[in-house]
Amino acid sequence: MKKQHLIFITLLAVIILFYREYIALNLGILGILLSILTFTQTEPRLRTRKFMALFVTSVFSSLAFAWFGDAISFVAVFVSVFLLRFTGTYPRLKPLFYIEILFFNLFTFFGRVFDIEQWYAKSSERSFTKKLITFILIPGLFVIIFFFIYAFGSDHFASLFRDSEWDFQPLTFIVVAMIGFYLGFIFWNFGVEKFIFKQNNWLNDNFVDSEKPEKPTFSFLDINSERTSGVITFFALNILLLIFIITYNYEQFFEVKSLPRDLSAETHERVNAVIMSIVMAILVILFYFKKGFNFDKKSQILKISAKLWIILNAVLVMSASLKNSEYIVNFGFTYKRLGVCGFLAMALIGLIFTFVKIQKKKTNAFLFNRMFWACYGLILVCSYVNWGGIITSANIKRQDFSVNYHLENVNYNEAILLDYANKTANPKLKTQLTERIRFYQNETFLSKILFYEFVTIEKHKQQ
Repeated sequence: MKKQHLIFITLLAVIILFYREYIALNLGILGILLSILTFTQTEPRLRTRKFMALFVTSVFSSLAFAWFGDAISFVAVFVSVFLLRFTGTYPRLKPLFYIEILFFNLFTFFGRVFDIEQWYAKSSERSFTKKLITFILIPGLFVIIFFFIYAFGSDHFASLFRDSEWDFQPLTFIVVAMIGFYLGFIFWNFGVEKFIFKQNNWLNDNFVDSEKPEKPTFSFLDINSERTSGVITFFALNILLLIFIITYNYEQFFEVKSLPRDLSAETHERVNAVIMSIVMAILVILFYFKKGFNFDKKSQILKISAKLWIILNAVLVMSASLKNSEYIVNFGFTYKRLGVCGFLAMALIGLIFTFVKIQKKKTNAFLFNRMFWACYGLILVCSYVNWGGIITSANIKRQDFSVNYHLENVNYNEAILLDYANKTANPKLKTQLTERIRFYQNETFLSKILFYEFVTIEKHKQQ
């Protein structure tokens, strides 16, 4: 199938799915459609395991958005579908370049779209295209232009269309069509500049032979001096971090317990310390182990010191996790507190990959390539799970359970709160939940969020 056909199929799908609709189930359908089209248009030899895995995650991300319709699910759909498309077209490109390619095409669309010969392949049989342009596109364009002119000049003329049962909204139609064409164009006709292919080797996981010889980073510092500075740096940092871990754990486990209201500030201080420590750890390690020291036989002490630095940072992450757990025990679950858990998990994963980089003598790009996929995995986990339901289920067992907070600030917990309203005989809460659920259930089919379709109000009435 030619590019222009795929672009116009996407355009037509966007018009059908989104004209006068909210973004909900329709985006999930579009994501599945684009995933299937990408699969069928990808050569069989390029359907690698990674491609097939991305195809599955794209479909599941689309289903997750159709179910929840929230922001993180939207990000998951967007990232998954574009990753699938890029991987099926240029599988050898490193994933970090996909970000550069996407942003490049988002802005170059306004110039590339006028290079019609580049994306619109000429056919030997042009009769259909000629008829389409002659009988539909050109007349339709002028009709739309003069429609707005006449509607602006005559209220009675405008009311003929505004008050009719058809109720066509040309401006909405045009905007949706433009968005559909824009999306279809950058998805099926993205351009990759030659310099990106040349830079692709910069992000290889393994060193080439020319990078293995020992060379000093600075001209004024020989290799032995640089090695010695690294040993001293890691020794000092290890001592400093060890002292911090001891004092931190003493404050946490042996001193008088803080009041619950003080735990919030303390937890943020600990997490900020973890952030700075992890960033410093990775940057220092990337500096000293960017090239030659990975293969330097005299750098054993430096490597041991760096690994010890990583282990101590992992201990700090675990200590911060315990502090965050204490915070959750005292205050309950929230999205932010779960987010802290996610960040600490990502920090620990980053430290593990950094350790592997030193142990396996990998390039600095190895760490960034792995963390890209780790971040993508975190997005998928966040989008597939009903965290609002988990938060409410855990907090509802607490004596200080706040109904208003979970009603206003936590999503997708209506079924749990309905049960709670019945058990506590709270008619006001039940009415609020019923109105919210019916609001979503009364939406048109393409604007529905499937989660609310499976919340049965009658069932809770009988209870």
